[in-house]
Amino acid sequence: MSEKSEPSGRLSWARLIAFSGPAIPIAAVGLPISVYLPHFYAEEMGLGLAAVGTVFFFARMWDVVTDPLMGALSDRYPSRWGRRRHWLVLCVPLMALSAYMVFIPSAPVSAFYLAFWMFFLYIGYTMLTISHLAWAAELSDDYNERSRIQGYREAFALIGVPLVLMIPVIIERLGDANAGAARVHSMGWFIILLLPIAVLLNVWLVHERPARPQHRQVPVREALGALVKNAPLRRLLAADLLSGFAGAGLGSLYLYESDLVWGVKDVQSLLLLLYFIGGVIFIPVVLAVSYRIGKHRTVVGAALFNTFFPPVIFLIPHGSVLVASLVLLFLGLNVGTTATLYRSIMADVSDLDELESGHRRSGLFYSLLTLTQKVGGAIAVGVVFWTLAVLGFDPDGGGTSAEGVQALSYVFVSIPVICNALVVLVMWKFPIGLKEQQELRSRLDERYVEEVETEQHPPFE
Repeated sequence: MSEKSEPSGRLSWARLIAFSGPAIPIAAVGLPISVYLPHFYAEEMGLGLAAVGTVFFFARMWDVVTDPLMGALSDRYPSRWGRRRHWLVLCVPLMALSAYMVFIPSAPVSAFYLAFWMFFLYIGYTMLTISHLAWAAELSDDYNERSRIQGYREAFALIGVPLVLMIPVIIERLGDANAGAARVHSMGWFIILLLPIAVLLNVWLVHERPARPQHRQVPVREALGALVKNAPLRRLLAADLLSGFAGAGLGSLYLYESDLVWGVKDVQSLLLLLYFIGGVIFIPVVLAVSYRIGKHRTVVGAALFNTFFPPVIFLIPHGSVLVASLVLLFLGLNVGTTATLYRSIMADVSDLDELESGHRRSGLFYSLLTLTQKVGGAIAVGVVFWTLAVLGFDPDGGGTSAEGVQALSYVFVSIPVICNALVVLVMWKFPIGLKEQQELRSRLDERYVEEVETEQHPPFE
């Protein structure tokens, strides 16, 4: 079934490149949080798996408060620059300072130190991510153009991962005796130096679309009720929670898996680089498929891929860099699919909310999307580390048993299989496609015209 539409107001590639720049430092923060920082603080900083799992769990659970609050503030308090750009500027000093403290700590550190600075890092990260995502949703009202915008943004996020990984790859190839700490420090400097440049170019070269006046005042209870009754929103958030759990669970175990199971410790970052390069290459294919069959059907296809193919990981022989490279490149083809399409779908879901509530609440809706991703990640890091500890996997104890390493391998493969099978069930009958979204936009346009005419020509009293 074709889901084609003719883009209205198609954005130039140059404008999309300028807009997508901040996605690089966003990715440069997100990857280490999932992959490198838990390992770094558990091993090099000596806090242990249980303590690090607990800190990351509670740090991310705090986003239950900060994400919706930031989304609501972003919607409610515009500036003369627009609704979103000033929030991007405000996040720069907060993120730069907290990134320095988290990525370049002076030993010894405590669990309190990690929790304190992770709290502020997450606030800045939330401010940047939600404002950028909400702005992306407001650049176009077209069903497929929204996917194109999010495709550019996700491509830059995936490009950001190889860029931030290049330094640790070089460090690993040089054989630095303190490679674990050196690669985390290098990632911190990458974020601190790149973030202000990317945000400056973004706010200087890209302008926001004028927002439609919100004529109708909605009581708080009615506004919250519209969220609760929004069935497509519930489905999308559930799918994103599952995807967030899978991604963070795999990320937190990757360094252990690649070292103890695959035996390729010296090329860990290089393999991860190949994984994300596969994702960048495949995004144009993902967009083409979504234009043809629709976004939610493409998500289902991606989830089926992630359900059936992760067991190929068991085929990697110990010490075989070539086979590990091919497997990671293959599995990486799908890495950007759900992130791109969930964010595009959320713009369509917010159209339904605007029709029902009378307000455009992109910031709030994208805060819910980032929240489910983070909560899924927080649960994953905590649950996975605790589970492995119970199963006998204890790298802090001077080594791990064969049973513990085997448990690591099974958990690593089971995470994406189970989570993505559930995503298929959740998204199988998603109710908003091209036809439904175009109908929503038509009804919103009609209501806007009626409100403007009423304002200009009030009825005789």
